[in-house]
Amino acid sequence: MTAEHNNDVMLASLFAYATEGIILANRAGEIVLANPFAEKMFGFTQQEMIGQPIEILLPDNVREKHVQHRDAFHKNPVNRSMGAGRDLYAKRKDGSVFPVEVSLSHYTMNGEVFVIAFIIDITVRKHNEEIQRMQREELQRVSDEIRKLNIGLEQKVEDRTMMLRETLAQLERSKADLEHALEKEKELSDLKSRFVSTVSHEFRTPLAAVLSSASLLAKYTKEEDQEKRERHIQRIKESVKSLSDLLEDLLSLGKLEEGLIKANPQPFACKEFMHDFVNEIQGLAKAEQKILLHHTGGDEVVTDKRLLRNILLNLVSNAIKFSPEKSDINISCSNNGNNLTLIVKDSGIGISEEDKQHLFERFFRARNAQNIQGTGLGLHIVSKYIELLNGKIELQSEINNGTTFTITIPNQPNSVKT
Repeated sequence: MTAEHNNDVMLASLFAYATEGIILANRAGEIVLANPFAEKMFGFTQQEMIGQPIEILLPDNVREKHVQHRDAFHKNPVNRSMGAGRDLYAKRKDGSVFPVEVSLSHYTMNGEVFVIAFIIDITVRKHNEEIQRMQREELQRVSDEIRKLNIGLEQKVEDRTMMLRETLAQLERSKADLEHALEKEKELSDLKSRFVSTVSHEFRTPLAAVLSSASLLAKYTKEEDQEKRERHIQRIKESVKSLSDLLEDLLSLGKLEEGLIKANPQPFACKEFMHDFVNEIQGLAKAEQKILLHHTGGDEVVTDKRLLRNILLNLVSNAIKFSPEKSDINISCSNNGNNLTLIVKDSGIGISEEDKQHLFERFFRARNAQNIQGTGLGLHIVSKYIELLNGKIELQSEINNGTTFTITIPNQPNSVKT
């Protein structure tokens, strides 16, 4: 017995004893061969099926469409599984329809293409799937009922805990309010301490100078002591001015914080205003200090002249105070119609990078200015005045290389009441 004969016997046994239906059809769709399991599955004998179109094994409603599918398969024969993702049905001899799963294969012999269909009856599987579906639906129904019960229970819990949540929220708000109040109290306490320390020092120094000079004046009774008397009189004047400036700063700060100072824009001649201001402030300059004015652009500007003068007075006074004798202080004024730009530039002691960020805070004094008289209120007040004028202030400075303040104030013609 040859090996080829043994292979034929094995293939014949496989075909005969397979536990799934096997149908062999030719290109015309006619059944050529069917295995015993296919006979059992469909109720036909092999003799009844051979020569019949494969469509006798399909339900009536899909036979016509299956012919089209069969023709398309022969034009492009590819081995493939069928039934994935969709339901396929077959029909028995007695007319009963049952679900199946079909896989197709093909081969060519003597120039003719044959198709092999492997058919599995999945009635039991479908039945089990239906049971599972019904169980899922029942589970879903029970879950929905439980969910409804849970919603009702949650609503009751929510209603009963609402007062607790509101109480907790109120406690949190009270806590935040208390922390805010404590922070404010601490801030006010710090400000109060700084205020008392600063004002005490600033009052003590000029008062001591006044007392000392007044005592010395009483000793200079002779005519030849006139120069000494004038020197002490000048010292008293400067001390009194210092006290006056301090009181003015304190009054201005109080009015600003109470909202008592308002901007009152009015039109005025910018060039004349600046010249008058420079002539006035020149008298406060140190020995051989020069205050130089540069003006460009239009003349008329609309803003609050009083606030503008206070801003310039503070900045230029600082420039005089922190600059050496025989130095120049430059004031540039530019009016382009939309904005008034003022630049005050000195060649004084300058401001460190670390101090710049705190420069406009109340009572702040730069570290290199601690030994120079001042309250630390002036620039804070300047920043508030500039806010009232809807302007902005910029600072450029280096230690020992001077300071430049640039102020931009919008021209406000529409704000003037007629």
